[in-house]
Amino acid sequence: MMTKQQHRRGAPDAGLFQWRGSVSFGQVLPLGMQHVVAAVVSTVGPALMVSKNCQLDGETTTLLVQMALLMTAFSTLIMLFPVTRYVGSALPVIMGVGFTIPTLMSRTFTLPEILGSQIIAGLVAIVFGLCIRPIRRLFPPLVTGTVIIAVGLNLYPVAVKYMAGGAGSPEYGSPKNWGVALFTFALVLALQNFGKGILKLGAVLWGLAGGYVLALALGMVSFEAVGTAGWFAIAAPVKSFGLEFNFSAILAMCILYLANSLQTIGDISSTTKGALDRMPTDQELQGGIISTGVASILGALFGGLSTCSYSQNVGIVTLNKVINRMVFTFAAAVLAAAGFVPKVSALLTTIPNAVLGGATISVFSIIAMTGVNMVFESGPFTMRSRTIVGLAAALGIGITMAPGCLEGLPGWVVNAFGSFAPVGAAVVAVTLNLILPREDGDRPEK
Repeated sequence: MMTKQQHRRGAPDAGLFQWRGSVSFGQVLPLGMQHVVAAVVSTVGPALMVSKNCQLDGETTTLLVQMALLMTAFSTLIMLFPVTRYVGSALPVIMGVGFTIPTLMSRTFTLPEILGSQIIAGLVAIVFGLCIRPIRRLFPPLVTGTVIIAVGLNLYPVAVKYMAGGAGSPEYGSPKNWGVALFTFALVLALQNFGKGILKLGAVLWGLAGGYVLALALGMVSFEAVGTAGWFAIAAPVKSFGLEFNFSAILAMCILYLANSLQTIGDISSTTKGALDRMPTDQELQGGIISTGVASILGALFGGLSTCSYSQNVGIVTLNKVINRMVFTFAAAVLAAAGFVPKVSALLTTIPNAVLGGATISVFSIIAMTGVNMVFESGPFTMRSRTIVGLAAALGIGITMAPGCLEGLPGWVVNAFGSFAPVGAAVVAVTLNLILPREDGDRPEK
């Protein structure tokens, strides 16, 4: 009997399940737009949150959103069409501006400091990719999962503050803000669990759209920035945002980039296993990680925030098995086109804080639960495992919840560990994993 996959390859749409298969525009359009729908919130959301956290003006915010769209398109294209054997993997993976790193960094550092540290961290990612085999041994699933848990938990207060209207807002905590936020959240939750097809896959986007309509009806949206924005523009380099190199920011960014690289490994592995029925080659893993480093370095020069693989798009690929590169090229082209139109970017900046918080809290919860799932899949949850996860979380998260507890230590320690739970969690987890003796039930690391 033919397998389902074999049957597909013999069907009229067989080209969709081949990397270089022949496909029509009618086939590419809906499948490509599906990836755009899944990616656009993750692309625009970080830029908006960074802008709000760094208190940027409307024009700068529009430019930041514009560059987020362009960098997502660029990083996806180099993933699809490798520049060399080291940059890109020629795999159906959507890459773009990530939520976690920019959101965390903007809570403590300025935009120039974020972009400056991003250049150094991009170099770290490139070295990680080149030395993938020996370095991976320091970050087994148990350690990686613990760090990802800390990342998700560290982001929860960010989403909640936005649901309340954004800290410092005149109407912070008002019933109107919470009403809009909870409506948005409920819509996302309903679509994620009861929706089908594009409604389910694009639940965050549709929830955001519904919340936006409600906010618009309540007079919470201003289109002033849209009216002043141009129809076409190319972002200016460095001078638009500036670059600053702060040691604390660099340290925090580099640690977060190591976790980001491990996420890339997981997403690439999920793609090849789910859609191609094989594990990725070392070269594919290397090319994927290095491409995030290259995209982040180039992005920093133009105001593009740090990049990562989009897990939500990976889920689409593993579900429908569509791997034709034209589908993903089309998605990248749509995102790039939006990035060249400031009016589109300005329109996206009009999303109220409450709507953004209500739509993204589910994204942050998925990040934390991904870490939990990774921990439990790493092997039996022995006393050793519980010690590593528990102490890493206790110190990493506990320090950030006790303001002033590091005040007697050097400034870089305060900035790096006092605001970023993942940094402390990573240091503790790696250290304990190296020194604690293994138990009989522990799975040996490869």
